[in-house]
Amino acid sequence: MSEQRAVTALEASGLDFEITRHGLRGSLAEAAAARGVEPRDIIKTLVVRRGDGDFLFVLVPGDREISWPRLRALLGVNRLSMPDQEIAKEVTGYERGTITPFGARTAWPVIADADLASGPERRISLGAGAHGVAVTVSAEAALTHLDARIADITAPA
Repeated sequence: MSEQRAVTALEASGLDFEITRHGLRGSLAEAAAARGVEPRDIIKTLVVRRGDGDFLFVLVPGDREISWPRLRALLGVNRLSMPDQEIAKEVTGYERGTITPFGARTAWPVIADADLASGPERRISLGAGAHGVAVTVSAEAALTHLDARIADITAPA
């Protein structure tokens, strides 16, 4: 089960975390309320392909979207793409909408938007391997654990 793989990885990480099982929600605001965070603290984990067999995770605040020109410039590439849902599941072990870097099949590099590094008190909520299941964790601790590269890679949604 994908959720168990994510929880096992979180337990092994030593991070202080909370799992929330809230089922499917109709909006970002509803999901944020169910998780006890602000909409900007719900983090989308996106899988981005740099090349054949070369992927990375991009962490994007809920109220923002990837700025493709900024991300391409950061990575020094002319082209990036998002894999279809079957390939995303194959390379991460998680279905789209449940993807998390915790317990993914491969520890792909993580790039996090600079907005996520806004202080030691911030808590963020990410997918936890199943629909309607999330993990809430210290942003600073999670980014450190994931060895995330912090960069300005998003724009307002």
